[in-house]
Parts: sequence; structure tokens; C-alpha cells
Amino acid sequence: MNILGIESSCDDTCAAVVRDGKVLLSNCVASSAAEQDLYGGVVPEIASRRHIEHISQVTRAALDGAGLSLAEIDAVAVTFAPGLIGAVLVGVNFAKGLAFSAQKPLVGVHHLRGHIAALYLTHPDLAPPFLCLVASGGHSHIVQVEDFTQFRVLGRTVDDAAGEAFDKVARTLGLGYPGGPAVSAAAKQGDPRAYALPTPHVEGKYNVSFSGLKTAVLNLVNRARMKGETVSVPDMAASFEFRITDILAEKLLAAARDTGAKKICVAGGVAANRVLRETLTTGAKHLGARLYLPDLSLCGDNGAMIAAQGYYEYQAGHTAGLSLNGYATLDIDDPSLS
Repeated sequence: MNILGIESSCDDTCAAVVRDGKVLLSNCVASSAAEQDLYGGVVPEIASRRHIEHISQVTRAALDGAGLSLAEIDAVAVTFAPGLIGAVLVGVNFAKGLAFSAQKPLVGVHHLRGHIAALYLTHPDLAPPFLCLVASGGHSHIVQVEDFTQFRVLGRTVDDAAGEAFDKVARTLGLGYPGGPAVSAAAKQGDPRAYALPTPHVEGKYNVSFSGLKTAVLNLVNRARMKGETVSVPDMAASFEFRITDILAEKLLAAARDTGAKKICVAGGVAANRVLRETLTTGAKHLGARLYLPDLSLCGDNGAMIAAQGYYEYQAGHTAGLSLNGYATLDIDDPSLS
């Protein structure tokens, strides 16, 4: 079964074709990140406008890359939640029009479910149940994946997401957008023990909080500037990266110990972080568990993950009609998704 996946929840306009949920046929992305960098982060209005400009071309490129015509596509899958609402609606309305005109089934896909499904493209042998950390610009969740379309959230951020914290720290240090790769690049030349950054405490054993950590970096930088002192950008970047990845790894490994999970996964943009990957590789070995990581090309937003999850949603009978709407927020385990 060939699924066309469309993703437009943030600043990347994406389309891809995936066969049977695990075979990647094409994956095309048009990013507005360079333009967003001029403003220090994503400007929703600009993102929406760029989606409108790019979505037809990206979809055509995905079909051409797969060597398929629209007639050979079995269903159209699209991110409908969560995300920047204007951006989400561009993808949803385009997908609805495409599915209607081609007389193809329409499948709405939750963005976080899509990130998890990127793992199936990298590891075709992976199947639920497993434990997964989903960490990106807008989300930080520890999810028990019970089946391909059944999820249970064990922990989440109570304020800023990990990716959002990376972006704000990068802006504070003058490193540009997107923050995750920028901070990691600077951190390679720094000392992760140079600055003592706090570990925020929060209610809920597997919940995380990054607002205080982000603020601690901001305060250290501002105090240094007021005193005429120099802040080592590489050392601060390394210290921040060490602290935030340590927090994420500790929470995920604690959940794995408590649940007895032997399959541990990471998904989302933050899954590309080298330090997090190394920390979890060591931690998983100590637990006697296997760690599954997505290919670096599938960590950020992409259409392939939406097409992959779209296959499983379709198999479960979760199709949508032309009344499908977009939503800025929606839990991954919301009952309406079953």
C-alpha cells in the first residue's frame, strides 16, 4: 500500500511516499529555516505563507521521486495536530483537496505519532510494545507505545519543550536558529562542567521542566554582561547540552526500569543530538535493553513519518472526511483518535 504523507506543522513543508509503513520511496522537504533565522525563531505568518508557496511543488517532487502517479497512491495522510494552526491548516486543506479530487481516502495523523513512526522506517523489525522519548521543538513526552495506534503518556514537560529550550538558549548565546544543531556545534569545543546549571524539580516521576534551566542560562549571561565579563559560548553551550540531555536520559531510563521495557526508543528533532544518543546507548546497555534511534534524516519534521503512521492509522480504520480540521493542541492519546 502506497501512502502519500504531507507535513506542514511548523516551518518545513514536507511530502513523502511510503509503502506498507516501512519502505521509504521518497522524502522531500522545503524549509524556511534560513528565513526564520533572520528573526531568531519561527514567525508563524511567514511559515504559513511559505507552505502555501511550496506545498504543490514538494508533493509533485515526492510523487516523481517515488516513480508513482497520484493514481497509484492508495491514501493521502496529513498532519492535522498539533502545530502552528495556520501552518497546519495549509497542509490539511491541501490534502483534503487532493484526496477529494483523486478520490483517495484521507487519513489524519497526529504529529507526535508520526515522529514515533519514523522509527519503523529506520528499524523495520521494530514493533510495539516499546517505550519512546519524543523530544522536539514543541514537545517532550515519554510515551508507552502499546500498539501502532495506541499510546499512553507516562511523562511530559510541564513548561518548555527540550527543543524550545535549545532554541532560546541558542538565541541568548547568539548562535542562530534552529537552536539544537547550533548549540551542539558550539558545544563540541566546550567544557560541559564549566558552568553549574540546575536540574529543575517537578511533580510527576517522569515529568520534566526546562523553563528554569533556560532562565538560569539567560541570568548567567546577563549578569556576566552587566559586569563586563566574558561568557564562554562553547562552555555554556556544552554545559547546557549536558544538563538537558542528562535530564531527558535519566527520566527515560527511570521509566524503562520501572516498566521493565527492553525496547527503548527516541524520536523527534532532539533525537539527533549526539550527547543524548551516547548517554542513552550506555544507559540502555546497563538495563539490558535495546536502544532504537531514527536515522538522522528522519529526526526533524518530514513527510515520511506522516506517511508511515498514516499506513497504520488506515489499517486501524482511522480515516477522515472532508470535515477534517486542524488543531494547535491535541494529546497523542486523546480518545478521539481511537
